[in-house]
Amino acid sequence: MPEAFEYIAARSVGDVLDALADGRTSVLAGGQSLLVEPTLGSGPPCPEPPLRVVDINPIAGLDTLTEADGVLRVGPLVRHDAFEADVVGGALGDLMRLVVCHIGHPPVRARGTMLGSLAYAHPAAEWPVVAVALGAHLVLATTTGRRTVPAVSFYTGPFSTVRRPDELLIEAWLPVLPESTGAGYAEDRRTTIYPQAAALATLTVVDGVVTGAAIGLVNAGPCPVRARTAERELVGHPPSDTMINAAADCAAEADGRGQQAFRVLVRRALTQARNRVRTGVPAAEA
Repeated sequence: MPEAFEYIAARSVGDVLDALADGRTSVLAGGQSLLVEPTLGSGPPCPEPPLRVVDINPIAGLDTLTEADGVLRVGPLVRHDAFEADVVGGALGDLMRLVVCHIGHPPVRARGTMLGSLAYAHPAAEWPVVAVALGAHLVLATTTGRRTVPAVSFYTGPFSTVRRPDELLIEAWLPVLPESTGAGYAEDRRTTIYPQAAALATLTVVDGVVTGAAIGLVNAGPCPVRARTAERELVGHPPSDTMINAAADCAAEADGRGQQAFRVLVRRALTQARNRVRTGVPAAEA
C-alpha cells in the first residue's frame, strides 16, 4: 500500500464520472477489497493499490434496491447485509439470503457492497457467480453515456473485467426467478474470507418435470463458471436423485482441479433447490 494517495469525496454521480475520466482513479464503496486485500500477499495476484480514489459513500440514493418488471435493480452502495432481509420475494430472495450469510463475516457484510464485489472480480467471490448463473446484466456509466453488459461477458480473468477505467458500475439487474422455482447453495470454506469451492443451483419444476435450471460454480476457474451442460442434463426430466447425481457428475467436469468437491457441492445445492421448489400456491391454499 502506498504511503499516500489522492482522495476525492464525491457529492454526485457526475463527480464520480468526472474523476474516473482520467483513467487512473479507483472507486471506493465498501473498501473491503480496494484498500485491504492488496496488502495481504496471498492467493491470486491482486490489482495494484490505488493512487487516486473517489469515494461514492457521500452520494445519496446509490443504496436503493428496486424490483420492477421482473428485475431486481441493485445500486452501487447496497451493502451485502441488505440481502439478509426479504428484499425480493420467491426463489431469488431465497437464493440471496442463502448466499449472503456465507460472505466474509458480519463486519464485512455490513460494509462491503455487491457491486464492489462484482467489479473486483475475485475468482472465489460469491456474487459474480450469482450474476453469471442467473443471467444478470450490469450497467456501466461514463461521462458520455451508459452501456449494459451481460454478466457472462463481463469477466475476462482473475480481477479482470471488460469495465474500462473511466466507467462506473452503476447498477446490476438480476432477473426475478419464475414461480415453482427452488434455490440452493453449498460451499467448502476453510477460511473466513473466501470459500475453497462453492455451488449454487436453481430448479424450476412444473408438473413434476424440470423446465429450467441454473448451476454456478465458485472458484472453479479464472472466471465465474456456469455449468450449462449439467443444466441441460436436468431439463425435461423429473428432479430425481438419479438425475441430480448425473448433473453433479457433469458439473464437476467443468473444473479440472477439484472434481470431487464440486460433485458433492452441486449435488447438495441441487437437492436443496429441489426441496425448496415453490408451487406458486399461497400457503393458506396449499
